[in-house]
Amino acid sequence: MSWLDLGALDDIPARGARKVKTAMGCVAVFRTADDAIFAIADRCPHKGGPLSEGIVHGHGVTCPLHNWVISLETGEAQGADSGRVPTYKARVEDGRVLLEMAAFQRAEVA
Repeated sequence: MSWLDLGALDDIPARGARKVKTAMGCVAVFRTADDAIFAIADRCPHKGGPLSEGIVHGHGVTCPLHNWVISLETGEAQGADSGRVPTYKARVEDGRVLLEMAAFQRAEVA
């Protein structure tokens, strides 16, 4: 497996995010208050709002445009809303945030 080093965990504020540009579009990489790392597409399934600019709470993010809540674990919209965003594998190793590149490499080949 190929992993992309995105930088130090401390470069992402607790309950914050960073946007990563890929060939498939932007990915939002989130750090929760308990230092868990999640990566999802940076586009709300409702109206395409930038999830990386949303409010992180627990293991969810609220879209800044229309308050849809998206699970960082599953990418599913929560509550009465329906929709889903793609999720990607991310991890922390030796204090560095890593994003698995397999999903992006497959897209470039297709």
